[in-house]
Amino acid sequence: METRRRTLVKAVLWQVLGLLSMALVGFYLTGSAAMGSMIALVNTSIGFAVYVLYERVWARISWGREHG
Repeated sequence: METRRRTLVKAVLWQVLGLLSMALVGFYLTGSAAMGSMIALVNTSIGFAVYVLYERVWARISWGREHG
């Protein structure tokens, strides 16, 4: 089973990558750094919460794991 700390660190790093890519997409689509950043922040906040929950649910499921 994965520790909560490991799940949190993985989620933070993943969301940083998502934040940067979404900010670039938002800027490209709107032409505004402020609007692109706001879109990225909202998306990242929601994505972070969902990702942590998703990882914790899967941490409790033993299907597909090999114990060796």
